[in-house]
Amino acid sequence: MKILAFDAGNTHIQMGCIEDGEIRAVIRFHTDPAETCSEYCVQVSRLLDFYGIRLQEIDGCIVSSVVPEVTEELKEAAYVLTGAVPMVVGPGMKTGLNVRIDDPGTLAGNLLASSVAALADYEPPLIILDMSTATTLTVLDLKGSFRGGAILPGLRISLDALSSRAGLLPDISLTKPAHAIGTNTVECMRSGAIYGTAGSVDGIITRFQEELGYPCRVIATGHAASAVVPYCRHDISLDPQLVLKGLWLLYVKNIRKKP
Repeated sequence: MKILAFDAGNTHIQMGCIEDGEIRAVIRFHTDPAETCSEYCVQVSRLLDFYGIRLQEIDGCIVSSVVPEVTEELKEAAYVLTGAVPMVVGPGMKTGLNVRIDDPGTLAGNLLASSVAALADYEPPLIILDMSTATTLTVLDLKGSFRGGAILPGLRISLDALSSRAGLLPDISLTKPAHAIGTNTVECMRSGAIYGTAGSVDGIITRFQEELGYPCRVIATGHAASAVVPYCRHDISLDPQLVLKGLWLLYVKNIRKKP
């Protein structure tokens, strides 16, 4: 079985072609809430063609989205391209996950998918660090229940806010700082961005574990994770495709068997 899995975030849409649980291709393109179904159709079909993926071979689709304006357009585009009615991650979907937050229906699809994948591959308790547009840390306790977490501004958001609100601070690329103590404006900004984010992540992980009363394995995903995790003091494992793995598992859990 081969499916397309879409994870629509605020900045990028990550599309994965997954065959029998193996991720064959990962393609990222910009999220645009103003884009129509037809425009997504053209963009997705061109990207799949570039990667040599034939639409005729796709058996199904699943969509996770944190951008309501994008959800329906992307869902419709997936149906037009493949002829398969896409699953949409949300309330009513079978997950096997015990969600212990105030309103389980508000849990974002990407956090749900990453939690399902993490429990399939790792032993709880777990802390999942997702470094995308926002940086989120979520907790799966000793029993594997989703307990909640913390949300803070993502690395790129923080830098963009700094340069846009401070007239003398430029836009900078997100590269490794030469030293913690910067000797020019750009290096000072890089140090603050990387080490500041790493310090925030370390601090939250420590507080989570103190509150729980036991240590947790930490798994990181998201496009900014590889830039920050090497500078964290905690031992953190990188799993870049955690969300796509979870979307595959959710698809399999919810597929309707043919009579």
